[in-house]
Amino acid sequence: MDKLALWITEHVGSMGFFIIIFLWTLVWLTWNTLVPVQLRFDPFPAFVLWLFISNMIQIFLMPLIMIGQNLQSRHAELRAEQDFLINKKAEIEIETILLHLENQNDLILQILKHIRESGNKNY
Repeated sequence: MDKLALWITEHVGSMGFFIIIFLWTLVWLTWNTLVPVQLRFDPFPAFVLWLFISNMIQIFLMPLIMIGQNLQSRHAELRAEQDFLINKKAEIEIETILLHLENQNDLILQILKHIRESGNKNY
């Protein structure tokens, strides 16, 4: 059911779905406004059937979209938590590397100092 809600959320929130609804509405209202009166099945100005169907679509889709958005939000929170944990691990690793580099720098400075002192004694 969660996958269905996610699928509906992703597809209903797309331009494709908007275009389908827009064209359906345009065809429906144009047909029931411009064709001969005998062929109209939802006559102007009420459009009662169109309003009923539109409201039913909204009533059924809104809870499903909200469920899908809640699922997407939970997934985003889990990804954010995992990113945070990875960043904390990387921070510890970077600090370890920096300490190691500082130790190496100190050792190199000691070696250079020792070389300079040894070089002065030879002359």
